[in-house]
Amino acid sequence: MNRIGLPQVTPGEKSIHVFPGTDITVESLPKISLHDHLDGGLRPSTIVELAAAGGIDIPRTAPEELNDWVRSNADSGNLVDYLATFSVTLSVMQSAANLERIAREFVEDLIEDGVVYGEIRWAPELHLERGLGLRDAIDAVQRGIDAAVVEGRLSGRVARIGQLLCAMRQNDRADEIAELVIDYRGRGVVGFDIAGPEAGFSVSRLASAFAKLDESWVPRTVHAGEADGLLSIEGALIDGRALRLGHGIRITDDLSVKVDRESTHVTLGPLAEWVRDRRIALEICPTSNVHTNAFSRFGSAINDHPFEMLYQLGFAVTVNTDNRLMSGTSLSREIANLVETFGYDLDDVLQWQLNSADATFLPADERDTLSDLLTAAYTA
Repeated sequence: MNRIGLPQVTPGEKSIHVFPGTDITVESLPKISLHDHLDGGLRPSTIVELAAAGGIDIPRTAPEELNDWVRSNADSGNLVDYLATFSVTLSVMQSAANLERIAREFVEDLIEDGVVYGEIRWAPELHLERGLGLRDAIDAVQRGIDAAVVEGRLSGRVARIGQLLCAMRQNDRADEIAELVIDYRGRGVVGFDIAGPEAGFSVSRLASAFAKLDESWVPRTVHAGEADGLLSIEGALIDGRALRLGHGIRITDDLSVKVDRESTHVTLGPLAEWVRDRRIALEICPTSNVHTNAFSRFGSAINDHPFEMLYQLGFAVTVNTDNRLMSGTSLSREIANLVETFGYDLDDVLQWQLNSADATFLPADERDTLSDLLTAAYTA
C-alpha cells in the first residue's frame, strides 16, 4: 500500500469499492457527508470547459493533465502549492451560472456515491471577484443543489443536502456571513463554519459573529485541530461554541501514548476527555490529513493515521473527504481505505455513519429517522 492507500478517484467518474468478503459495494451503502468543500470538489472537465468559455488561464488545459497537476500540488507537502489548486477552482466560480452548475454536479456526484445526507461547506466571500453579490452566490448554489436533488429523486435516489456557510478567519466578514446564515436558515442553509489559517487567527476574533449566532440558536462547526494544536480546539469549543470540530485530528496532542512489548497505553488529557465524553464529533478526512501532514506525530502514511486509536478510545469519529478533487477521493473511497488499512467490518462503518447522523444539524426526530434508515440498510 502506498502512502495514501487505495487508488485515487476523480469527481464525475464512477468508482467501485467492494466490501471485503461480500458482493456489497461501498458506493451502494447509504452514507452521510459532513465535511466536503464545494471549491474542492469540481470535475476537472468542468474546470477546463468553464475556463475556456471565460477566457481564464489555468495551468493545464486537458482534464486529465489538470487532474494530475492538482493531485501533484496537493501532495507536494508544500502549503503554497496546495493552496494554488484552489486559486484554479475559484477562478471559474465567480458567476451565478457557473456556481449553479458546479453545485449541481457536486451534488450529482454525492448522490452517485450513495450520500443520503450531506452538508456542503463553502465561503461565499470568495466568489465576489467579478461582481457577484453574496446573496446571489448563495441563491445560485441552492438552485444547483435543488436541481440535483430533484434529478436524483426522479431516478429513485433520495438525498437531502444543506449548505454550511463559511467565514474566512483572516478576513473581516464573519458578522455578515453569520447574518446570512440566520436569514437563510430553513431555506437551504443549515449552519455556520469558519475556515482559513488557524495559527494566528483565533476564534475569539470573531466573537461578535458568534454572539449573533447564539442569539438565533444557530449550530456551528469550526475548522480546528488540523493546522494548529490544542489552543485552536479550545478556541473552537469555548469561543465558538462548536458542536463539531472540522478535522479535530490534533486532539491527539492531548493523548499520552506509551507502547510496551505487550500493549499500548493511552492517557487522555482534560481537553481530550471533554471532547470524547461529550460526543463532540470529529470530522476526520483521512486522505487530506495525509496530504497536510496533520498527524506527523504518528507518521506520514495512511496506516499511521490515529483514526483507529481515536475510534477505539470512544471518540465520535466521522469519515469525510474534505476536498475530493485535490485528494483524489470520494466518501466511498475514504471508507474503503480505512477498511483496507485497519480491517474494519460493516458494523464499524455503520457506527461511523450513526456518529455522523447524531452530528448533523438536523432536528432530533429527523436525526433519529436518518439513523433508522442507516441501521436498516446496513443490517439487511
